[in-house]
Amino acid sequence: MRDGSPEAAAGWGEGLRFAFGTLSVLRVRVERWDRPTAGRAMTAAPVVGLVLGALAAGAGAAVAWRAGGPLGAVTAVGVLAALTRGLHLDGLADVADGLGSGKPAQDALRIMKQSDIGPFGVLTLVLVLLAQIAALAGQFDASPARGALAVLASATTARCALAWGCARPVPAARPGGLGAMVAGTVPPGAAAASTACSALLLAALGLLDGWSVLRLPLAVAVGLGCSWLLLRRCVHRFDGITGDVLGAMAETAATGAVFALALLG
Repeated sequence: MRDGSPEAAAGWGEGLRFAFGTLSVLRVRVERWDRPTAGRAMTAAPVVGLVLGALAAGAGAAVAWRAGGPLGAVTAVGVLAALTRGLHLDGLADVADGLGSGKPAQDALRIMKQSDIGPFGVLTLVLVLLAQIAALAGQFDASPARGALAVLASATTARCALAWGCARPVPAARPGGLGAMVAGTVPPGAAAASTACSALLLAALGLLDGWSVLRLPLAVAVGLGCSWLLLRRCVHRFDGITGDVLGAMAETAATGAVFALALLG
């Protein structure tokens, strides 16, 4: 089957529906739930980031224009959380509790599956959300457009991290669940291609606001580097990934990206 065939195009369409259906609150009918479709979905996850990021960026820029950068940043972060039902934030808290427990892998995974959030999870959520809001507030204070671009870069970087978290040969930590469905489904070349396309698009958008062509791609690289360190730790600690690990990677990448932009001035 050639990549340009109608069957391949339909497969990518199913992958996009899978991506939007699992990674957002948007009402999308998911008709196929299998590993090949999951691989396409995770490869195309940056598209979800662009769409959700654009919605959050627009809301944040509108509020920042009328009420200032800090409220614009809170709005953008809140909209992104609402558009994902807090899925990635929940994963971040669970992973923090699992890593912080100091227990063997299977015990830590059981802690992560519990519905409550422990002290490590609460502390991590507070610090990450404060870091995101503080970093974005500075960008919105510079200009609503600059803040909007930072939000877009953050949301897109987060979804690029999902593709790398599902890249071969990263295993699943346990059978069942989203982690087992998507683990090892993305060829590294496909993850690199989707990341490169996302970085090029962000670079082009940054040029429209007068930023250096390397500024936003560098933020993407820093964010992905942070998420890669977390991935290494989780694979070593849990013997693989789970859906919570992917969510934690997304939030780590998003925070790393906006932190890089704040350091760049």
